[in-house]
Amino acid sequence: MKKKVLIFALLLVATSALFAGRYGGDFMMIGAGVRSLGMGGAFAALADDSSAIYWNSGGLAQIRKSEASAMHAFLYGNLASYDHLSYIQPLPNEVTIGFNITRLTVSDIPYFDEKYLIGTNVDQRINDSNYHLPGIPDGKFRSTDDLYQFSFAKNINLNADMGWQFFAIPLEIGLGANVKFIQRKIKDNLGSGTGFDIGVKIKTDMAILFDADELGALHMGFNFQDIAGTTVRWDTVSENRDEILFNTKFGIAVQQPIPQLDSEIVLAWDKDYVYGGTHHFGADWTYNEMASLRLGYYDKNFSCGASLSLYGAWLDYALITNPVGITNRLGLRFRF
Repeated sequence: MKKKVLIFALLLVATSALFAGRYGGDFMMIGAGVRSLGMGGAFAALADDSSAIYWNSGGLAQIRKSEASAMHAFLYGNLASYDHLSYIQPLPNEVTIGFNITRLTVSDIPYFDEKYLIGTNVDQRINDSNYHLPGIPDGKFRSTDDLYQFSFAKNINLNADMGWQFFAIPLEIGLGANVKFIQRKIKDNLGSGTGFDIGVKIKTDMAILFDADELGALHMGFNFQDIAGTTVRWDTVSENRDEILFNTKFGIAVQQPIPQLDSEIVLAWDKDYVYGGTHHFGADWTYNEMASLRLGYYDKNFSCGASLSLYGAWLDYALITNPVGITNRLGLRFRF
């Protein structure tokens, strides 16, 4: 029974895109990457791997090695699958470009066309058993939601003179932009739209800022998603439209080396301002650039994860709780 309820809920979510609504692009709120989601989605400030294309394109500018990553997850009791592929390529003059594909798939959704009821009246449908609903679907269909993102980022190095006598504050400012194409397919109907994001990441050295050699780096991030709103237009007769709301992500992260333990710890906080605002908290501990453990919390949901470096690749895992169950995510990252 629980599985049937979940299938029905997913069907409602899928078919809701056929009506003009403000939640039509919410599949993009699921998030990309494994490491970032293990930290509860508190990643707009850190944004230091290829999933930054989603979290904050400004962070791409501070990545100086090529990286490819892939993620797969089963959602909602294995009723839906979620996949993510990304690639970033640094260029000369501290410029980085990137490409990302994200897909949410719900398969085997039952449908009931009920064509045999056309032309009948209420009395016939009540009194004639031939017109009673049999509970057997007339077929099944698949729903897919695709997000394609193209990113460009430029890093700028500044020494901010605050008027102090002995030093200036070093700043790395990453400026990034996304052009994204959204395509949603439900049975025989297709919806598509184009949107734009702008990301800013600022990184500074706390050792200089606070005159304490043992301190690490401070990161701040801003991600302005779907600037001016994004519209998904459907090819239905009524030409329905989904309006994706503008969202701002803001985050702060502290990256602190611990030389005594050959380790590094990251503490991060983010906030999404859409739909009344959601806070994200995350922590990540890395040992000798070989293994990591992390925890996260957001919107009454917990997450955790781990990473292991093997032969030059990072194997990532995340466990994420949500109201309909537990999601397991697996991913691979290659940096070269």
